[in-house]
Amino acid sequence: MIAGKRLCLYFLLAVLALPVYAQRKSKEQLQKERQQQLEKIRQVEKILNQTTSKKKNTVGELNALNARIREQENLIQSIKDEISLLNREIDETNSFVQALEEDLLRLKKEYAQMLFAAQKANSNVNRLIFLFSSHSFDQFLMRLQYMKQYAEQRKLQTQAITQVQEELRAQVKITEQAREEKNKLLQEEVAESQRLESLKKKQQVLVRNLEKEEKNLRRDLETTRKAVAQLDRLINELIREEMERAAREARNRNTMAELSGSFEENRKKLAWPVNGFVSLGFGRQKHPALKRVEIDNQGINIQTQQGEKVRAVFNGEVRQVAFIATLGNTVIISHGEYYSIYAGLREVFVKPGQKVTAGLELGIVQSNAEGISELRFQIRKNTTPLDPMQWLKN
Repeated sequence: MIAGKRLCLYFLLAVLALPVYAQRKSKEQLQKERQQQLEKIRQVEKILNQTTSKKKNTVGELNALNARIREQENLIQSIKDEISLLNREIDETNSFVQALEEDLLRLKKEYAQMLFAAQKANSNVNRLIFLFSSHSFDQFLMRLQYMKQYAEQRKLQTQAITQVQEELRAQVKITEQAREEKNKLLQEEVAESQRLESLKKKQQVLVRNLEKEEKNLRRDLETTRKAVAQLDRLINELIREEMERAAREARNRNTMAELSGSFEENRKKLAWPVNGFVSLGFGRQKHPALKRVEIDNQGINIQTQQGEKVRAVFNGEVRQVAFIATLGNTVIISHGEYYSIYAGLREVFVKPGQKVTAGLELGIVQSNAEGISELRFQIRKNTTPLDPMQWLKN
């Protein structure tokens, strides 16, 4: 009976330990993500400081501040997720402790009953009478075996009580540690929330200041639109020439199909061309500072630190290196039917016709007069623009 109860207890311990172990793994993942978010915050802070070192109240500063707020919100959410996980862990551990306390009470009660029964038959005379009153030798052996088993059960019962007490102390300690960790996280959440409110106040002030600069902002936007239109014409002309050439050469078509298939297999796996944050996403969207103004972006803009190296996202061949006023140098790389475009380089390290591999340095990002360092990055399938965020690693 006792052995069966012990097996049930061990089964209970094993079943309850599994979700706790799984949660610990999840907690480690959350903590790792939180460290990554803190690193992102440090990167954005550097970009923000560099952007404001030359000129304040710029769209680049607003983009960096918006990114900083997003990362701060992500950090707070990560802390909240950790707190929720700890709450679940504490609840489960408390349920475990309660079950162990109930088992301990039952075991002690059973042990008390065994001791009471043992006291009634504690004298050597009673044990001898019990043995020698047997009607046969077989009954004598059975009674002797029973007495041995009874003594063994008492010993096992004592061990079971000790094990449950030890497990109970361990679980209580786990609960205390989890509560301590939760309190620290709650304090951290309060501090980070205060930081977020401070950032949002800065954002409001910056937006108001930029609204006063609407005339200059519209002029700069129009200049950039013209430069981007020139870039789009350049890209489309180059790609059409490539398509016409591929149509003429069957062998070239096979090579392009192979490269295209390889590129497609790496969807969501491409390395980022530069470190930083997305300051302008893909497609039509509102201007960050100008009301009732929309921007149609054929790729994404990645704001980065000054002097950052730009790298190829995949193996391919450089098809064009061109300079466009306002945007700087542009490198176009073909990957079969797919193309990656890198605009906004101060220096270029590659030349047309050169084979490149993923991660190869293509050049250095340029910084404009306002201290903003930004890469315009596109991915196209032939002349169709694709959202790079669907191709780059998370």
